[in-house]
Amino acid sequence: MYAVIEAGGKQYRVAPGDLVRVDTLSAEPGAEIELGKVLMVAGDSGIKTGADASGVKVTGTVTKHGRGVKVIVFKFKRKKQYKRTQGHRQNFTEVKVNAIA
Repeated sequence: MYAVIEAGGKQYRVAPGDLVRVDTLSAEPGAEIELGKVLMVAGDSGIKTGADASGVKVTGTVTKHGRGVKVIVFKFKRKKQYKRTQGHRQNFTEVKVNAIA
């Protein structure tokens, strides 16, 4: 059984036991949370989408907060002596999916 959820404007395919990195959530590590809007559920009884999947809830436990790997943004214009370098690290919250009910 798996589900497709929307959290922080992005969609994730999750199953019980998965570790998912979503945008930062305001919950302490160890807290039980309900993950965002459920878009689709697939299981033994078939696939449910839209209004059929509205009653389904995906719950998980926050395992940790962290920052992703550094991404280098480099801007360059040839023959103009223009170079700019900037780094970025995205914050995330890691969630272990407990159940799809």
